[in-house]
Amino acid sequence: MYAAEHARKNPDKPAIIMATSGEVVTYGQYEKMANRLAHLLRDSGLQRGDHMAIFMENHPTMLVSEGAGERTGLYFTCINSYLSPEEVAYIVNDSESRVVVTSAAKAEVAHQLPALCPKVERWLMVGDEAATGPFESFDAAVSGYPDTPIADEQLGIPMLYSSGTTGRPKGIYRRLPDTTPGQNALAGVGLGSIWRFREGMVYLNPAPLYHSAPQASVAITIRLGATAVIMEHFDPAQFLELVARYRVTHSQMVPTMFSRLLKLPEEVRRAADLSSLEVIVHAAAPCPIPVKEQMIEWFGPILLEYYAATEANGFTLVDSVDWLAHKGTVGRALLGQLLILDEDGNECPPGVPGTVWFKGATNFEYFNDPEKTAESRDPTGEASTVGDVGYVDEEGYLYLTDRKTYMIISGGVNIYPQETENLLVTHPKVMDAAVIGVPDEDLGEAVKAVVQPAEGVEPGPELERELIAFCREHLAHFKCPRSVDFVAELPRLPTGKLYKRLLRDKYWEGHGTRIV
Repeated sequence: MYAAEHARKNPDKPAIIMATSGEVVTYGQYEKMANRLAHLLRDSGLQRGDHMAIFMENHPTMLVSEGAGERTGLYFTCINSYLSPEEVAYIVNDSESRVVVTSAAKAEVAHQLPALCPKVERWLMVGDEAATGPFESFDAAVSGYPDTPIADEQLGIPMLYSSGTTGRPKGIYRRLPDTTPGQNALAGVGLGSIWRFREGMVYLNPAPLYHSAPQASVAITIRLGATAVIMEHFDPAQFLELVARYRVTHSQMVPTMFSRLLKLPEEVRRAADLSSLEVIVHAAAPCPIPVKEQMIEWFGPILLEYYAATEANGFTLVDSVDWLAHKGTVGRALLGQLLILDEDGNECPPGVPGTVWFKGATNFEYFNDPEKTAESRDPTGEASTVGDVGYVDEEGYLYLTDRKTYMIISGGVNIYPQETENLLVTHPKVMDAAVIGVPDEDLGEAVKAVVQPAEGVEPGPELERELIAFCREHLAHFKCPRSVDFVAELPRLPTGKLYKRLLRDKYWEGHGTRIV
């Protein structure tokens, strides 16, 4: 996100445009804001290899904060802006963040964090000039610092979090490159070339910036000196209007967004001017074949699909032409050697599902968690997996079929049910609980709880509402069940392991193969 050269050459060019408010941040303004925050971070004692966290909605200062971290040699962690105070605090503490940037829009959660995060040294709040307690007004705090670069610029990188099979988030850690941000001006452009990004493009971001793909996409956009249009929230009609207004050339989306675009009234779809579009990148969840067919028919063969994890341990890619010839695929390996292995570590023949492994691109670690890091590797330490299951065809195209951990993907968001299950069983009226993904036309999957009530407790709509409210009190809403079914007893093996497939199969009957 280093923009010094672009700010020098084109200071008045828009770097960031907020879709709804219309706020514009030019390259000159962006550079000055990032430099001021960089000086504050240095003045606060943060040096190369230290950590900061950013807990905000989609907002220009979120991108400025990343830019400041990138030029001060820091690890910067963007936190899901929908998490509960306890969930945010876990990531702040686990990441060892010394400075946290947040906003008045997140004040309800943010004001509970200082008591939960005693090691944080500075709390900066955007949009509250009367910030009190440990919080400082962001604008007031940075206003006295120079808008020129710090003397010892060093490259910093993101350290984002990805939930584990137990539901606890894990920091994806990589060694800092020993370089300056200026010398590393092409950082990320390699990925940008895979996504077919280019100088002079207009990139429309419809997704939350704390996710790894939007974070990388906008960072590359700024590195290229292009313009990023940031939607505060996704709205399908607004998306089409923005494409026409700003002559958008590139975007990255998830399949749920496709579904909502396709459900717009026919007259709205027909009136949309999509002539400027060059590439629509998509990932995060497999796209239903009919949805993707309709999108290609409407937008043209400009959809580019990839499969990867936040861990970046491997990468597959497929364009629209190849996808139409291999419908349902997520592509062939582009980074890392793709391996499909059975439970004994033997390679599966084409068409036979197994665990998806990649070899040759395993430079990540789970932050301060060598045990989890080791669990992700094969015995040689050369291959890694995030637990996906799939198969390849004779031509090497990958098709995903399931997740070992029964992770739910709802609207492109990864949800690990164990965390919600662990919470539900603490409720006095619950004897046992399972959380699964069930078919949902809009989201792909919706979160459902299947609950065994405690003895003497009457199941029904009243208990369902009570349990959903209980979950929403303690967890981010996207992790909470949208509905609750009740059973006399949950299917468990003699070992105590919950046999989820018996539960899920009845919900997926008639919906084809359940994929994630």
